[in-house]
Amino acid sequence: AGAGAGSPRPRLRRVSRGGVAGAPAAVLEDYGDVAEGFLVLHAVTGEAAWLEAAGSLLAIVLEHFADVGVDGSWTYYDTPDDGTDAALVVVRRPQDPADNAYPSGWSAACGALLSYAGLTGSQRHRAAAEGGLAVAARTGGRVPRAFGWALAVAEALADGPREVAVTGPDADGRRRALHAVALAGTAPGMVISVGEPDADGIPLLEHRPSVRGRPTAYVCRRFVCQAPVTTPEALAEQVGATLPPPAPEPEKAPEAGRDAGPALSPERTGQTSSGAAAASE
Repeated sequence: AGAGAGSPRPRLRRVSRGGVAGAPAAVLEDYGDVAEGFLVLHAVTGEAAWLEAAGSLLAIVLEHFADVGVDGSWTYYDTPDDGTDAALVVVRRPQDPADNAYPSGWSAACGALLSYAGLTGSQRHRAAAEGGLAVAARTGGRVPRAFGWALAVAEALADGPREVAVTGPDADGRRRALHAVALAGTAPGMVISVGEPDADGIPLLEHRPSVRGRPTAYVCRRFVCQAPVTTPEALAEQVGATLPPPAPEPEKAPEAGRDAGPALSPERTGQTSSGAAAASE
């Protein structure tokens, strides 16, 4: 990242070499994909810093890459309003909502905005994602291969997305077990926060107390939650996770002082005891 002119927020750069950021400014896909990556890191680590970093990048997206029409529709441009070549602006500011082998900047931004809205309850970010998905709603049904990621984000929007808050002491193995199930969930676009109840800087953990002193998971949509659960099995049902089969029980060793099995007779073993030898004499 480098400092961008005219903005107090750090701005991303498109390329780097030898650990040194290059001059070309980042484009929309860079901001959308990096923000989504930061939100995944937040889900895995529970650290509020990653959520804050994603929010900073998405603020730049809304300020410099997005435009809201009079009809409420959203347009996302590939280049920022303060970094687009003047000659291109005269013709047409670059924009392309179609996905290819990887998400377009438009779709990547919508996905990150929706995930951030799920983690923070921000209506502004949710509206920006919904408005940006309108183009996929109009044409995605006719050419779905051109809007793969946009349609995946739309599926997440239709499902909620589901928001999972896992609360409990950091060192508690039961919280780690719940967290692992949440990370294995298959609900489309699901977002996750994990940490102590009411942890600073993590809105999804606010007012999510532990139940009977046990680590607890809440599955919510738009911050309205189902009944909390405290077992991996119950959480798996709510997030579409498959639990691994239980490990087979180890075979028990014979107890000391007990026969391990029937003893073999001397004839079966081919050996003769000294007592039997004396009797034959």
